[in-house]
Amino acid sequence: MTSMVLTRLYRNGELEREDVALDELDDLIRQEGVTIWVDYTSPTAEDLAGTEKVFGLHRLAVEDSVHEHQRPKLDRYPTHLFLAAYHAELGSDSNELKVSEIKAFITKRALVTVHGPDMDPRQLTAHWDAEPDLTRHGTSFLLWGLLDLIVDGHFDTVQELDARIDALEEVLFDDAAPDHNLQRRSFELRKSLVQLRRAVLPMHEVLNTLLRRDLEILDTEMQPFLQDVYDHVLRVSEWTESLRDLVTTILETHISIQGNRMNLVMKKVTSWAAIIAVPTAVTGFFGQNVPFLGFQAPLGLALSLGLIIVASAALYLTFKKKEWI
Repeated sequence: MTSMVLTRLYRNGELEREDVALDELDDLIRQEGVTIWVDYTSPTAEDLAGTEKVFGLHRLAVEDSVHEHQRPKLDRYPTHLFLAAYHAELGSDSNELKVSEIKAFITKRALVTVHGPDMDPRQLTAHWDAEPDLTRHGTSFLLWGLLDLIVDGHFDTVQELDARIDALEEVLFDDAAPDHNLQRRSFELRKSLVQLRRAVLPMHEVLNTLLRRDLEILDTEMQPFLQDVYDHVLRVSEWTESLRDLVTTILETHISIQGNRMNLVMKKVTSWAAIIAVPTAVTGFFGQNVPFLGFQAPLGLALSLGLIIVASAALYLTFKKKEWI
């Protein structure tokens, strides 16, 4: 299956055209003031062979780009950088986190992105088109737009998770809420937070590397914009950690509430069992086949009924005072 390919050509800070033919890249990349974006959806190593030759991509980076489940990272090669990251999005009808892998080759004059069918590249182009005054920075601008889109997705996701956890807190003390539903939602949210943390934490190292001044590929004028992305990464990371602790606290609190409710139920059951035991004990005593006060006489019936009523009432009032009933 042939992968889907999108291209863009920027010249001197202006978008010149789209849908550039791949066989034109070798000539275009040699021209001054040219910046090229090439986007592949689900490519194979064979699909990337031509691009690998034109841009001088390292074969290890190409192998990583076509294999899934890479750790978020930024590798440095003699002629380019290789980025692996994850775009995250929370399902609208579930607490399941949807992540899509994004890889990118960053050269002096080109950005080559590789991703699966889950990502819509129009989100990226719209992000770039919203900042036309920055296109003059070439590849640095394209890379910033990609990272900003990814980290903004992380930020939106953690914000949505925060809102859903707040909703979970509201039903924590609701007696009418099903216990299994709260537990299931708690575990789903915790799982999503763990997945988001795996995508976010390595981005610290990625942005730290990009903020180093010894990377000749990047334009130093884009450093403040990359610093802003780095600040967002820190916020998302700290937010994720605090939410993970909060979900754990909710689960522990729920277990404590369940234990308290169970203790209350046991006290009530035990109290009623003690009250019911009184008639059993009295009737058992007066049911003996030996003579006693009121034996086979109306007095015995009156005594037994009186003992049952008085003892049961006394136990009931005692348990009621202790709030066991």
